[in-house]
Amino acid sequence: MTAPQDALLVLRDGTTFEGEAIGAVGPVATGEVVFNTVMSGYQEVLSDPSYAGQIVTFTYPHIGNYGINPADDESRRPFCRGVVIREPARRRSNWRAAEDLQTWLERAGIAGIAGVDTRRLTRHLRDAGSMPGAFGTADRDALLAAAQAEPGTEGVDLVAEVSTDRPYTVGSPDAPFRVVAYDFGIKTTILRHLARLAQIEVVPAATPAAEVLARNPDGVFLSNGPGDPGAAPYALDNVRGLLGEVPLFGICLGHQIMAAAMGGTVEKLPFGHHGGNHPVRRLRDGVIEITSQNHNFAVSEAIAGVEITHRNLNDGVVEGIAAPDLRAFSVQHHPEAGPGPRDSSYLFEEFADLMDRSRSAAGRAALDLPPAWRGYLPPEPDGLVAGHLRRDDDTTTTDGGAA
Repeated sequence: MTAPQDALLVLRDGTTFEGEAIGAVGPVATGEVVFNTVMSGYQEVLSDPSYAGQIVTFTYPHIGNYGINPADDESRRPFCRGVVIREPARRRSNWRAAEDLQTWLERAGIAGIAGVDTRRLTRHLRDAGSMPGAFGTADRDALLAAAQAEPGTEGVDLVAEVSTDRPYTVGSPDAPFRVVAYDFGIKTTILRHLARLAQIEVVPAATPAAEVLARNPDGVFLSNGPGDPGAAPYALDNVRGLLGEVPLFGICLGHQIMAAAMGGTVEKLPFGHHGGNHPVRRLRDGVIEITSQNHNFAVSEAIAGVEITHRNLNDGVVEGIAAPDLRAFSVQHHPEAGPGPRDSSYLFEEFADLMDRSRSAAGRAALDLPPAWRGYLPPEPDGLVAGHLRRDDDTTTTDGGAA
């Protein structure tokens, strides 16, 4: 067994934490340090493209307990810059596990640091805000210099780093609808949900609106993704060209891009929302949904002609908007629950209903949607493994996945 190597985590303000190197051990790894409060779902978090440019600190102390399962990957590879853990599990214990966290991190080229006082680190980030940091086996001076040179996520186009470079299709041609999904960093579990109701053509983030409309979709989906929407002006321009032309549904970064395209302002939060236990009020009836969240930016208050539909109960942040005249709505949280609670999964049904009403308004036959698809996740949809995850069928399990 290889002896552990000492490592340090140094934040831009000089705050330093001691630990041991794990994963793909190296002298220096940099990124914006954030904390995530999930108690399970570490694999889904680390493989979520929305974490591009960030070093993920888990507040839950034991990470790696149930190992790694290929069916739980949210993207073709992890895009985060690193992981900070209090105590990694010494062995995995779950019948679905194919490998342990250490092996997975090494294979993916992701560095980590363990043995860190993550409680102290989280309290510091909560008080001072998320900030760039550096960790590794290098000395403190080198790590501090790297942390201070790291640009963070504001003003950086991270979408271009994670988006697909070519279109691909997921789902059955017999599905009720045809949806074009912009890949700003789309997750596996989102595609599983969409495939219940549509055949999805996933397109690169910079695909012009005219090309999307030429595909004659029933609806367009704006996916989650990393970083600052203002750093991807092409996405805002394309969404402006789609508003009012086709039903639109956005999640997370897609929500921010939609709001900005309608004239809203997006601002960076002090330390963002990252976790699986955020309470959100649905304003139309006061129902409280416990939600999964992952974002550092958020939509500011009122947008002319746009209804606020959801609010975060922790800090009042706008969590959802709707523009009925434009047939568009979006939410900041993650209704696909990968990982997290499923309280908000009904939003996919609302997208189906919106597309169905739009068909009727256009003089096309309304669909008699069978109740069987509601609340049900079928076996892995066609195209997901080869197109989205970009691997052969025999490298993943067939037990139904993590959704």
